[in-house]
Amino acid sequence: MQKARAREPIPKHRQTVLVLQGGGALGAYQAGVYAALAETTYQPTWIAGVSIGAINAALIAGNRPEHRIDRLQQFWDRVSSGINYPVPALDASRAAFNQFSAAYAATVGVPGFFRVAPPSPGLFFGRDERCAIYDTAPLRETLTELIDFDLINSKAVRLSVGAVSVTSGNSIYFDNYEHTIGPEHIMASGALPPAFPPVTIDGESYWDGGIVSNTPLQYVLDARGKDDILALSVDLFSARGDMPTDLASVMARQKDIQYSSRTRYNADTAAKIQNTRQAARDLLLALPLRLRNAAGIAELQQLLATPKVDIVHLIYRQRAYEHGSKDFEFSRASVNEHWDAGARDMRDTLEHPHWLHKSGLDDGVTMYDLHRPPATS
Repeated sequence: MQKARAREPIPKHRQTVLVLQGGGALGAYQAGVYAALAETTYQPTWIAGVSIGAINAALIAGNRPEHRIDRLQQFWDRVSSGINYPVPALDASRAAFNQFSAAYAATVGVPGFFRVAPPSPGLFFGRDERCAIYDTAPLRETLTELIDFDLINSKAVRLSVGAVSVTSGNSIYFDNYEHTIGPEHIMASGALPPAFPPVTIDGESYWDGGIVSNTPLQYVLDARGKDDILALSVDLFSARGDMPTDLASVMARQKDIQYSSRTRYNADTAAKIQNTRQAARDLLLALPLRLRNAAGIAELQQLLATPKVDIVHLIYRQRAYEHGSKDFEFSRASVNEHWDAGARDMRDTLEHPHWLHKSGLDDGVTMYDLHRPPATS
């Protein structure tokens, strides 16, 4: 995996927030993004994640800066140790290799992550408390080994991980500013049914937060308080893509649309809200001075003030040989490629400002997109 070094053209903000989407094996891309970011002074003060994004977030927030990349490397080396063979050079052969790797993970499990659970008739007929195909006990062991939860709960870095209640369907964020975080909170965020069992916390069962929203950006926008923030939103599925040409590409495209979530929508909505607030503030400023100085008007002006938000949006661009199984294809070759792609994209973003294309959003919320063509090999 390539080591990244970068210049730092992005202006300072009071908070730098790393926003990590769910996406299974593609999460190595996020690790690469952080590896490049770690070479700069832009250390995140807040990390929000869902599913694999929650695992990466906890690995970062739960370790000292000098150990973070090493812990990320240990995790991704461990989960990619099942298939560690040379790969074919041709795309067609590589596609077959990837499909085999995904089938291997589905059949056997992934080291340090999940294993096939013992068969149970109650899983299909009657009752089975597990309600899942796999056992995630290996993930608990991995998290306990690689993450310092005392450090997370010291609040040195804010950590927020999204899950959803199985019984109410309500989304919840376990935030170390409000909760004492343990391995179970990270596992709950990644408990995607029917593969993984729900995780019970304080008598309530939770599933993967990606069922409701696969990106925690909206939570960050809602919970940011009065600080100016730079949000680095790292998505693993692209909403835009080519017209599918066969069933495999149909499945891949469907998954991209489903899990690309609403990064752009959330940013557009935040900008519209900000525009409305700004219009209301302008209206208040047009009032006669005697009314503007009234206590209630002054208080309203303060409530309408919204901090500046800059959102840098990085999206993993799949390769030609990747299909619908890309999020559970854990071969060492693919994990390394994803890591390197994340480091390269973050490095390009930091070193080459022309890659940042301003979207036109103004009045406090600005979205920057990383424009890069999909990888071809």
